[in-house]
Amino acid sequence: MDELLAGAPAPDALAGRVVLVSGAHGGLGAACARAAAAAGATVVLLGHRVPKLTRVYDAIERAGGPQPAMYPLDLQGADPADYEDAAQRIAAQCGRLDGLLHCAADFRGLTPLELTAPEDFARAVHVNLTGPWWMTRACLPLLRQAEDGAVVFVHDDPRRVGTAYWGGYGVAQHGLAGLAAILADEFASAPVRICALQPGPMRTPLRARAFSAEDPGAIPPPERYARACVHLLADRAGGYRGRVVRLRLDGQG
Repeated sequence: MDELLAGAPAPDALAGRVVLVSGAHGGLGAACARAAAAAGATVVLLGHRVPKLTRVYDAIERAGGPQPAMYPLDLQGADPADYEDAAQRIAAQCGRLDGLLHCAADFRGLTPLELTAPEDFARAVHVNLTGPWWMTRACLPLLRQAEDGAVVFVHDDPRRVGTAYWGGYGVAQHGLAGLAAILADEFASAPVRICALQPGPMRTPLRARAFSAEDPGAIPPPERYARACVHLLADRAGGYRGRVVRLRLDGQG
């Protein structure tokens, strides 16, 4: 999949489109939001940390991108009605929705399952799995109205996080991969494109919690993968429809 990593997307790759980025204040989410705006999208920034969302908002404006929208939402405490309300507000404010990019993730550190508090396990499964589905379900009516609607799930490699101590996060990543696969199969002939991106290692706070001893300078920044997310959102030909795109940079494990 070198074509997804080689070169920045065209400046107009997402021109005229409205793209919702969940977890827009995180490492990959913020990078993707900036990259989508640079490609011409009106980006809806969704997350629960308002000061960090504001910094992403300001960065997009300074770079001259389309004015973004900001929607604070705590995925941990949100219920289905909150997601429905978010979709309705996006429709009212932006008039449309063309893409949904799932970058939100919750990981507090490596812990044996036996020692994981029930509420911590439930939070990890909800933020990393249930929440993305509820958000997708709420947005599908809007996405169906788009000429080229797209949903891109970003998930960790289930083989890597399906080992000891990854806890609720690891369980949820297996579920998220399954959710993306099932939804892609159900939407194989539908107007909305479904695909998933499985990026390689990237320099983010989430990774630092699991690999605290590694040299962060040896790990690529999330911007290296953000361009791939833009390419998938802009894939009008549907070449990646229904696929899990696995990206690894040379020498990265």
